[in-house]
Parts: sequence; C-alpha cells; structure tokens
Amino acid sequence: MISSLQGGGNAVGATRWAPTDPDTAVTRRHDIDVLRALAFALLILYHWSMLYVADWGWHIKSTHQAEWLQWPMLFVNRWRMSLIFLISGVSTGFLLARTPGLRLLGQRTLRLMLPLVFGMLVIVPVQPYVQGVMNGFVEPGFWRFLLRYYQFRPWPEGAFDGAKEGLTWNHLWYLAYLWNYTVALVLLLPLLRSAPVRRARQAFAGLRGAWLLTLPALPIALETVTLQPLFQDTGDFIHDGYRNALYFTVFLYGFWIARADGFWAELARLRTRSLSLMLGLFGLYGVLVAILPDDVPDTVQYGVWVLRSFYIWWSLCAVLGWSKAFLGRPWPWLRWANEAVFPWYVLHQSLIVLIAYWLVPLRLPAAVESTAVLAGTVAGCWLGFAVIRRVPVLRPLFGLKAKPRDTGGDSLQPTMAAPA
Repeated sequence: MISSLQGGGNAVGATRWAPTDPDTAVTRRHDIDVLRALAFALLILYHWSMLYVADWGWHIKSTHQAEWLQWPMLFVNRWRMSLIFLISGVSTGFLLARTPGLRLLGQRTLRLMLPLVFGMLVIVPVQPYVQGVMNGFVEPGFWRFLLRYYQFRPWPEGAFDGAKEGLTWNHLWYLAYLWNYTVALVLLLPLLRSAPVRRARQAFAGLRGAWLLTLPALPIALETVTLQPLFQDTGDFIHDGYRNALYFTVFLYGFWIARADGFWAELARLRTRSLSLMLGLFGLYGVLVAILPDDVPDTVQYGVWVLRSFYIWWSLCAVLGWSKAFLGRPWPWLRWANEAVFPWYVLHQSLIVLIAYWLVPLRLPAAVESTAVLAGTVAGCWLGFAVIRRVPVLRPLFGLKAKPRDTGGDSLQPTMAAPA
C-alpha cells in the first residue's frame, strides 16, 4: 500500500501576470518566481534524501538508511512534479500571450533540447558509471567507461537505469517531457482558441469554493484509475502513458489559469481549507497503510487511487494559494535565483551521486556523511553556476540566454519553464 503514493521522477521561468483580460499587458508575478525557486530547493532535498530512504531504489544508496524518511518523502512525492508541470503551463500561458506558437516552439527547442543533449553526453554519464560500478557491471575507471558509453550500445540488464537503451537522461527527463507537451500545446492551439474551448476555459477559471476544490481533481482521478494499472513509471516518455496523462493535464491547468486573476484570488482565499484537506487526507492514508494488507481488492485499490488524486489537487491548491498570499514581492535574491535554477538543475544530481560515491565507502557517521553530501552538492552547484554565467559558450548549454539582458530593477524576463 505504501507504494501506491510513491511515484517516479526525478520549475518555471520568471513569470508575468495579466490583471483580468488574457489580451492585456502583463505585469510581474513574483510569487510564481519565488515558488519556482522553492520547488527547485525541494528537488535538491528530495534527491539528496533518496540516498537515505529505505526500500526505495536509486542510483546509489548509503549504508545509512531510514524507514521513517518514507513519510516526508511520500508527503511531497506525488504533487511535487505535478506542481512543476503546472507552473510550466503557467509560464507557457504568459509566453503565448505575446509570442506566436511556432516561434515559442523554436525558442523552447533551443532552450530545452540543447541542454538535454549536452547534459546526457557530459553531465549525466557519471550517474550510470557510479550505478554500474556499485551494481558490479562496470569496472572502475571513468574514462574507460565513457569510451564504451559513447558507443550507445545496450549494456547488460541491471547495469544502470537506461542500460537497455545504452544511455540515459536520468534526472533530465523533465526537459524531454516539457518539450513534447509544448509541441502538443502548439499543435492544439487552433482547438484551444475555438469558441467552445474558450468557454470551457472561462468556466474552469471561474470555479470557486467547493467546485474549485473538486472538479479539477476528477480528470486526475479518472486518468489514475484507468491508466495507472496499464503503465509503469518508465521515464522513457513513449511508454509512460499514465504520467504523461497526469502531467499534461496539470500543464494544461496551468496554461488555462495563467492570467485568470479571480482563480488565483480564490486559491489564496481557500488556502487554509485546502491545506487542511491535504493534511487530513494524508493522515487518512497513513491509517490505511496501517490497517490494510499489502494485497487488496481492486475496488479498494481504486478507492486509494481516487483519494490520492484529490490529495494531488488539494496539495497544488494549498501550495499555490499560500504562495499567492505571501510570496508576491520582489525578494532581493530573486533575480539571482531565476537565472541560477536551470544550471543548478542540470548539475545537482550528478554532484549528489558523485560525492556519495566518494563518501559512502568511508563509512562516516550518518550525520557527517549526509551533511557533507548536501553541502558539497550546494557548493558544487554554486561554483558551477558562477562559472557558467560568465562563460558565453556555456550559457546556452545550461539553458541560459546567450547574453543576459539588463532589466533594471526587474527580475529576469520570462523564459521557458525551468527543470525539475
């Protein structure tokens, strides 16, 4: 049962906001900017915690593992990626308000696919190397591993995640998924801008009270009950039917509500209620884990999945509502954070895996090892970004504009959604 809330997976560019009319000029949405940075900070903590959570597989595991970590991990597991894709949809909604669809697709292709290819070839390989060594399929020697890895031939089954394909994108999977969702959205624009769909979009943006907390969860529940039994979380996009349905749905939600100020005001008004519902439902899940056996009838499993779907939506409502209420101001660090997110995203998981590979064999005390891994990762990302932002040839390889634009006291101009 505990695995039924667990999910795979491993935030948005600076965002602007229109007062009421989708066609009006946009102004700054600092709360979304801040939420983007906080979502990424949570991402680093989540992947760092994967070293230490018991019974959850990952690229490398510490000898110090704790079952109690499953609960805080489960608390954020399902909604963290849905939040990131929803914010990505918000960013896309702002961008499409002033950028033609094909032009946006060209921009997103450059900003997403170039870092994806570069990351897969240069940044990610240390992860399959470490995993392959730890699993006994790869002989120590990173450069020798790279000579074999760059042949793009299959590896023995179980060598590392993606061994069957010969290479892997690991934590960079988000870039590929977001690019595909952007392509789909651009292709669907004539339909989305048709009169019937515009009315449906206005009705969605006009949801209030209990309707807002209920109706958007129903498509998520339907997708979960019908698709999750058919698809595992593969991370290869093509065979990832359930997660694609879920993430594209919340991506569309973000696109629809991007400039619906009444919807956001209602999220802020309902923030205490949605947080209470979220916490209460997670508590109910804990009770179900305690009293239900591992093997339950399908009807019971479907009921758990429906509850989980509402948990996802209520979590999103709570996070967005509290952010709208309290984060909407130009924080001093926000300009720096807006630019740092993408390079930190590309670098962080390889740093976690590499530093753990060096430290785990030393059998340091748990507190010393875990602190060193986290501190080393943060320091590596900080130093890496300090170099990347100053070297013109590196900037586009890590998702940054070739030349930073001076926007005065404002934070960075809106860009593609930042990664997860």
